[in-house]
Amino acid sequence: MIRSPLFYVGDKYKLVPQLLKLFPKNIDTYVEAFYGGGSSQLQVNAKQYFLNDIDSYVIKLHEFLFSYVDNRELFFKRIFSLIKKYGLSCSYLGIEAPQELKRKYKKTYYSVYNKKAYSVIKKEFNDNGCKDMMLLYVLLIYGFNHMIRFNSQGEFNLPVGNVDFNKNVYDAINNYFDLQKNRTITFFNEDFEKFLSSIKIGEGTFLYFDPPYLISMSEYNKFWNEEEEQRLYDVIDSVAKKGCKFGITNLLKHKGKTNKIFDAWSKKYKIEIIKSNYISFNDNTIKEDSVELYVHN
Repeated sequence: MIRSPLFYVGDKYKLVPQLLKLFPKNIDTYVEAFYGGGSSQLQVNAKQYFLNDIDSYVIKLHEFLFSYVDNRELFFKRIFSLIKKYGLSCSYLGIEAPQELKRKYKKTYYSVYNKKAYSVIKKEFNDNGCKDMMLLYVLLIYGFNHMIRFNSQGEFNLPVGNVDFNKNVYDAINNYFDLQKNRTITFFNEDFEKFLSSIKIGEGTFLYFDPPYLISMSEYNKFWNEEEEQRLYDVIDSVAKKGCKFGITNLLKHKGKTNKIFDAWSKKYKIEIIKSNYISFNDNTIKEDSVELYVHN
């Protein structure tokens, strides 16, 4: 299993072994309308990939990383140069927080050590129009829960996290380059319905949907509502009529709530209960009271 280099909190990395058993065996065109961190796509073999997300920065970061698949040496040279320039920790390179700091802040020494440098990078990124994707990627690696979050003024506003550029980060990026190197990928930054209407789909196409979860309170779901939920299912119904295969993961129950729209719609198709690893922006523990389903045709 390959971890996405975007390290989304709550991504499908741990669920993918279950999902792959339910995905079609032979896929010509793989489509994701809510691409996010991309953990699912990394594990799927297809002839071509159409990948979309409404968040422009998510797609810009994917395009940025994908641009280095044939030149990973330059990528690592540039990112390590930035890490050293600003004085961030990087245990992969042996740049560690002092032992005194580790003793004083036993559980949070990385955040203490990196806070000043992280703030400088964040200010530089914002002051220069939020255009430098290498700086944004560094902010994502060292930011709280590896989130991508902007305020109403369009400024990146995530605080530093208790994280480090370690071997796991290096391996995730390196493995990403290995996997994506020879793949035919097209990225899109559209509303999901507009995206699906703009691509050619038919037999041999598999569409995987991992939409915002209506009944959860995570950062990525705050702009999703019942109208959007119903619109999504109407679109999926129309796709299914074209002979395409699809699969969707969604929360049926969570913290005493039930997604009634999803519950009613899902009964038209095949339903699988999957062992959920649902975690949220505010609480990264696994939710034992959640019921997550995979619905497919």
